[in-house]
Amino acid sequence: MSKITTTLNRIKDFAACKKDIILLLLRITIGIIFIQAGWGKLTNLDRTALFFGSIGIPAPFLNAVLASTAEFVGGIALLIGFHARLACLPLAFTMLIAIITAKLGDVSGFSDFIRLQELDYLLFFLLIAGIGAGKYSVDAKLGTDE
Repeated sequence: MSKITTTLNRIKDFAACKKDIILLLLRITIGIIFIQAGWGKLTNLDRTALFFGSIGIPAPFLNAVLASTAEFVGGIALLIGFHARLACLPLAFTMLIAIITAKLGDVSGFSDFIRLQELDYLLFFLLIAGIGAGKYSVDAKLGTDE
């Protein structure tokens, strides 16, 4: 093997290791955020349902339960990387609904849209749904992150 090939393989291995560390840090951070957000909604379902109703979400109490549970349980799954791809789907859907119902009215242009925190979360959830939780996850240990 040539020196160039050896060096390129080392760079590739280093980058792959960093990718998994970055995925872990993102999963921990966003998992904690969504555990807290979901718990806050679950413990205040009446207030959450009132808010959902005020922005025109149908069946506000049912949707408050669904969104809160998705955030809380999905946040836990994301944090530990357990069925992370699957857990990210309802989380992504929740962010899409949040953008459409609660945030889009405040957007006056593309620059406002790309600054939405919910868009960041949506893209992160789609990323994890597509590539998985990484090697530092329960999914990787179980061999289910394929």
